[in-house]
Amino acid sequence: MAKAHAPKTPWFDPSSESPLLQEYARKLDSFVDAVADGRVDSGELEAQERRLVTLMKEVEPMLSPEAHDKVTELLCEVTAYDLMNMLHMAGRARPQTKFRG
Repeated sequence: MAKAHAPKTPWFDPSSESPLLQEYARKLDSFVDAVADGRVDSGELEAQERRLVTLMKEVEPMLSPEAHDKVTELLCEVTAYDLMNMLHMAGRARPQTKFRG
């Protein structure tokens, strides 16, 4: 008997086409616990890296060479997006006035 699969979790909002990954990430227990005190310490960051590496090692052998190339590109684009978003938010948080000394 074939195993029934749960429906896929959508990666983007169908009406706006905005990525939903950040929304899902914000709901992860590991993320909620890490940011509960308003900061992320090095131990929490290292634990997240271990979870990431473990999952990457689990998924990588499942991928065909073509899928591996596309998932690698996807992971790089998501990482670039996150870095750019962080820099954008940091830039917006800076005071808009100029020093007039």
